[in-house]
Amino acid sequence: MMLKAKRNHWIIVLTTVVVLLAENWAVWQKERHLSEGEIVYLELAPVDPRSLMQGDYMALNFALSDQIQSALHQSERYEDSLKARNGYVVVRLDEKRIAHFQRLDDGSSLRDDERRLRYRLRNGQVRFTTDAFFFQEGHGERYEPARYGQLRVNTKGEPLLVALYNAELTKLGESVK
Repeated sequence: MMLKAKRNHWIIVLTTVVVLLAENWAVWQKERHLSEGEIVYLELAPVDPRSLMQGDYMALNFALSDQIQSALHQSERYEDSLKARNGYVVVRLDEKRIAHFQRLDDGSSLRDDERRLRYRLRNGQVRFTTDAFFFQEGHGERYEPARYGQLRVNTKGEPLLVALYNAELTKLGESVK
């Protein structure tokens, strides 16, 4: 009985160590993505920014999502695209690093000013990184002029939302002192 208890103890310790290592690895990867990812701005499409149950937040929809949705509907492979649930879009970056829709990714070579961005189809809607940006309660007016989401994109085309910016590409949400 003592041997079984000791073995169970080591199993618990080993499992805890493995879980902690996996979590720390995931955090390290996200931190690296945020620090080394290429900056890309996506234009926002208007959405209602409030939620009584979750506190203050801005529901996000990117204009690029609508363009991808349109291209998917026009595609001969529309049904296959919906089944795939994930894909890549090719965007062109202008001088301000704002992404503009070029085409759905077909595997062809990219020009110097083009990038691949990964998207996901969820419930028929195109999503990039998240569909919400949470902020401190009572600070909603700071985010009302939001026009762009700044993303960090890694070499695999995976985007992470970093911050919201206005039409002049000024970061929103920071208090003025």
